[in-house]
Amino acid sequence: MVDALGVAVVGFGWMGRVHTRAYARLPHHYPRLPLRPRLIAVAEEVPGRAEEAAERFGFASATRDWREVAADPRVRAVSVTVPNFLHREIGVAMAEAGKHLWIEKPVGLTAGDARAVADAVAGAGVQGAVGFNYRNAPAVETARELIASGELGTVTHVRIRFFSDYAAHPDTALTWRYERERGGSGVLGDLASHGVDLARFLLGDIAALTADTAVFVPERARPSGATAGHAPAAGGEPGPVENEDYAGCLLRFASGARGVLEACRVSVGEQNSYGFEVHGTRGAVFWDFRRMNELRVSRGSAYQDQPVSTVYVGPGAGEFAAFQPGAANAMGYDDLKVIEAYRFVRSIAEGTPYGTTLADAVYSATALDAMAESARSGRWVSLRARRTE
Repeated sequence: MVDALGVAVVGFGWMGRVHTRAYARLPHHYPRLPLRPRLIAVAEEVPGRAEEAAERFGFASATRDWREVAADPRVRAVSVTVPNFLHREIGVAMAEAGKHLWIEKPVGLTAGDARAVADAVAGAGVQGAVGFNYRNAPAVETARELIASGELGTVTHVRIRFFSDYAAHPDTALTWRYERERGGSGVLGDLASHGVDLARFLLGDIAALTADTAVFVPERARPSGATAGHAPAAGGEPGPVENEDYAGCLLRFASGARGVLEACRVSVGEQNSYGFEVHGTRGAVFWDFRRMNELRVSRGSAYQDQPVSTVYVGPGAGEFAAFQPGAANAMGYDDLKVIEAYRFVRSIAEGTPYGTTLADAVYSATALDAMAESARSGRWVSLRARRTE
């Protein structure tokens, strides 16, 4: 018996479309899931965009006011894919209205915002999921198993990178992403948040960190109207970029391992260059998002001159079998969001959390706040102390 789950999407830029497609694909990849999403409502304040989404994707209703979604009894679960400054208000309101919540990272502008949403979800007794999609890659889950099994020995150090060129062009429009009041931190919230989640997913808690940040493109042109993605706005009135283009961070893990995390949104020549290198006393594992279904693995007892082999993950890894029948058949970015949607809906069906939760968002946001503080002070910051505040 399959029951309908009324869902809504609030915010219909690129990520809103990704969430919508993920809901629609769930029956294809997970036919035994006892709940089947039904697209009830879409909310987007840009005139005409919600109506276009309803016509294209089949939502039953469209509105410019997200409050109508919160009040709609047909809606049981909501995706929140709006700009960062709206995460707290909308996330808390949806939870308090009894809606299960799938919200994009970083969940607000600060750790306080993320904690407020987490508290609202816990207080309402609803399920909450967060868009840390890279941990859903079957190869990443396989890397975590290798590390946990001890096949690499004791982990000594890790390097995590999130480099992109989406803001490298100086004519990229000065949107909310570059403003403190609406975007909060810049590349910290956008890309380093994923890096923190991967670091913790692979190696456990971070004990302390020290960070440096920089703005490399200090001014951009203001857009004259609604924007989507990272559109250019040459010739508009210039305004200051208020948050960081680059962040570099040294990490000390509770396990004793050390780490380096770098994130940059203005890396010319780097298109979604995301990945990690984990080194242990007897081996290493390497992952590159651009070759998402592969791992490079070194293991054995040679120590010196030990070879590295390429492993193509297959149906035994993570959720790979729901998408492809054999190793080396490629999965893509949208598939990671389908996995995220599956774990969110499964959490609702079974009443227990699967995948990322609001606690993961709070942890990441706490680390981001610590990075910002360290960049200002030039000092190491303890995360242990912050988590007890």
